[in-house]
Amino acid sequence: MERSSETLEEWSAGLSAIVSLHKLESINLAFTVVTDGGLRELSGLASLKSLNLDARQITDAGLAVLTSLTGLTHLDLFGARITDSGTNYLQNLKNLRSLEICGGGLTDAGVKNIKDLSSLSLLNLSQNYNLTDKALEMISGLTGLVSLNVSNSRVTSAGLRHLKPLKNLRSLSLESCKVTANDMRKLQSASLPNLVNFRPE
Repeated sequence: MERSSETLEEWSAGLSAIVSLHKLESINLAFTVVTDGGLRELSGLASLKSLNLDARQITDAGLAVLTSLTGLTHLDLFGARITDSGTNYLQNLKNLRSLEICGGGLTDAGVKNIKDLSSLSLLNLSQNYNLTDKALEMISGLTGLVSLNVSNSRVTSAGLRHLKPLKNLRSLSLESCKVTANDMRKLQSASLPNLVNFRPE
C-alpha cells in the first residue's frame, strides 16, 4: 500500500510540473494512475488541444474539472468510467473534432449531450452496450462525421436509416450489433457513397 501511495504522490508532483508548460498542446495520460483529483492540475492549460485519458480511474468528476479547456479538439476517454451525467460537461467543449467514450457507462440519454458537438469528425462510442437506434437518430445531425464507431451496442438494422444524412462518413463500425454486412452495403450503395470502410463487411 505504501508503494501505491508513493506512486500517486509522484504522479501528482509530475502533473504539477506540467502546469508550468503554458503552451503545451498535447498530453497522453493513457494507462497511468492519474485520478480525477490529479486532473485539477490541468484545468489552467488553455493551449491544450489533445488529451488522452484512457484510464479506468477517470470518472465524471474528472470531466467536471476540464470544462475550462475549451480549446480541446481531441479527447480520448476510451477506458474511462464516464456515465450520462458526465457528458453534461462536454457541452462546453465545442471545438472537439475527435471524441472517444468507450467505458460502457453511456445510454441514449448521454448522447443528447454529444449531439450538438457539431465540429466532431471522429466519434467512438463502442462498448456502450445500452446505446440503441435512438443514439443513431441523435447522431444524425453531426454531418461533419468522417468516422463513427458504435460497436458492441444494441443498434439494429432499422437504425441505419438515421445515418443517411452523414454524407461525409468514410468509416463506420457496428460490430457485434444486430446489423449485417448486407445491411451495410445497402446503406453505402443508397446513401453513403463516401463510405469506404465498414464493419461488419
